[in-house]
Amino acid sequence: MNKNLKTPFGKIQFSWIKTLWLYTMLFPILFIDFSSLNTQDIFLNILLLFLTVGIFLTVGIGHSVGLHRGVIHKSYKTSKAFRKISLYLFVLTGLGSPLNWLKQHYFRDYWQNRNDCPRYFQYKHSLITDYYWNLHLTFIPKDLSRYQIPKEDLNDSAILWLHKTWQLQYIIFMIALYLLVGFNSMLIATCLRTSTIILGHWYIGYASHKYGYSRHKIKGADESGFNDVLLGLISFGEGFHNNHHSYPTSAKFSSKWYEIDFGWMITWLLRKFKIITSVKTQKGNLKPTAIAYDFTNWKLPKL
Repeated sequence: MNKNLKTPFGKIQFSWIKTLWLYTMLFPILFIDFSSLNTQDIFLNILLLFLTVGIFLTVGIGHSVGLHRGVIHKSYKTSKAFRKISLYLFVLTGLGSPLNWLKQHYFRDYWQNRNDCPRYFQYKHSLITDYYWNLHLTFIPKDLSRYQIPKEDLNDSAILWLHKTWQLQYIIFMIALYLLVGFNSMLIATCLRTSTIILGHWYIGYASHKYGYSRHKIKGADESGFNDVLLGLISFGEGFHNNHHSYPTSAKFSSKWYEIDFGWMITWLLRKFKIITSVKTQKGNLKPTAIAYDFTNWKLPKL
């Protein structure tokens, strides 16, 4: 372990669970027979990936709208039933335990909003380094109470149950797909899809803290984040990170017409159908420490 990663506030250690799960998803992709796909298979997998058990439901509702905006940032109110459904859909992303993601998000938010942020939570390193740190290591705090994670979330029965069973839930999901559509299509709808989600989420998180444009500087914070129109488009708005840092309780991550936030579109529809209520937006919710730049600030990759 890199000595520079040491911090008196906890342990940063290698996670066998994260690492094994990542490569358990990546390795089977080698066995997908893309040459055997016919028109029916292609249509079926597009349906699986984007409309039914795929990107729209799991990443859109499960991760971006459900866990991130709803559970973590409390940007709207909803029923216990929808909360449980969104948490289960998060598990079907293959990203891992909702409890672990909840905790890690609070850890990152806490330290990135301070000037004494440990190196592990900073983005002053290369893409390759971040690949190893983010996808293979984990932070275990000495004092969990420091991060003020709501007790109702830490003790939530659905979150705790899915924390204990998320791998089993995903395996059952894989078996069900195998019986319905066959081995090849199952690998595409699970291993290929989940690998894309894991690597995509990691890269967007890294890039959105390194390059792009920003409208606000968060005073006293190590990280203010950047926005990227393309990454925001393909990530249900998660790529508009400076907007999110500036308005953390807002369910709307986009600020301009050219910032397309599909997560907000889902949120808007859920509100129209009264599945969620009391939806917070950016209006009146600017973070007190967010200082607007006189002009849009740009940071581009060095050639």
